[in-house]
Amino acid sequence: MARIGYARVSTLDQDLEIQQERLTAEGCQIVRCEKVSGASRLGRTELATIIEFLREDDELIVTRLDRLGRDTRDVLNIVHECEQRGAYVTVLEPHVSTKGEMGKVILTVLGMVAQMERRFIKERQREGIEKAKAVGVYKGGKSRIDHNLARELYARGCRATAIARQLNCSRMQIYRILSARTMQDD
Repeated sequence: MARIGYARVSTLDQDLEIQQERLTAEGCQIVRCEKVSGASRLGRTELATIIEFLREDDELIVTRLDRLGRDTRDVLNIVHECEQRGAYVTVLEPHVSTKGEMGKVILTVLGMVAQMERRFIKERQREGIEKAKAVGVYKGGKSRIDHNLARELYARGCRATAIARQLNCSRMQIYRILSARTMQDD
């Protein structure tokens, strides 16, 4: 029986250290981490790897439910995939495990709450941006990636993976930058 920890933050500038320490303190022999949005399962390769290697009686542990996913359907699908492999999921805050029947019910409710919270956050953010635009102070988010350098490296023959590694971002971000330029040229 293995205890496998999964830590996730949404952006590259966020820190995984607190989650990693907590998961290690809980007895996780393996802790896999990634910096990617929890809004969907796209691009969450570490989570996919964990699920793929889960065996009978293994335990997937996360510090909070929103680290597993922000969408109720995604969370329930992840739990289902783990159960299909004979494993179970444990959330540390609040402490809930799918090992018992009540845990599944509680996780479903918590997943719905997390999804609702995400919608409220997005709505408040949208309202704030509209208000800032109305008074002329909104300038958009800061670009964390040098788009010109990404295009220049691509023009020199570098592949998306190498560019992403050099700019410390995901390949998907590089593909978006390159496709945005193509669309502008059309």
